[in-house]
Amino acid sequence: MTGIARKWGESIAVAEHSEHIVSPVVYMGIFLALLVGTGLTVWAAFQNFGPFNIVIALGIASIKATLVVLYFMHARYSPKRTQLVIVCAIFWLAIMLSLTLADYQTRNRRLSHLVSAAAIYRT
Repeated sequence: MTGIARKWGESIAVAEHSEHIVSPVVYMGIFLALLVGTGLTVWAAFQNFGPFNIVIALGIASIKATLVVLYFMHARYSPKRTQLVIVCAIFWLAIMLSLTLADYQTRNRRLSHLVSAAAIYRT
């Protein structure tokens, strides 16, 4: 259909819209990669990497989230403007995570582990 019929029989041009068709083989590959990522997440949860536990967990989660956004949300084949919005959202998330982790590093951990909260706020 090259146009949409109006009320009086006129026609207007319709913008051609084509969707990218992704092969089921690609979807299966991404699914298997997500399963491997889930296995890595479970394995890493039972390991003691010291202060790098959160870095490893966030790294695995970021890779899995990137695969989901690129392939299952079709961001890989989307227009440049949509990709720009996704990049801006990731940049904003990075700002929020860095501010949160910077705040977390300024906390006095030794005091909170050795003394109960009731002893700290006793008047």
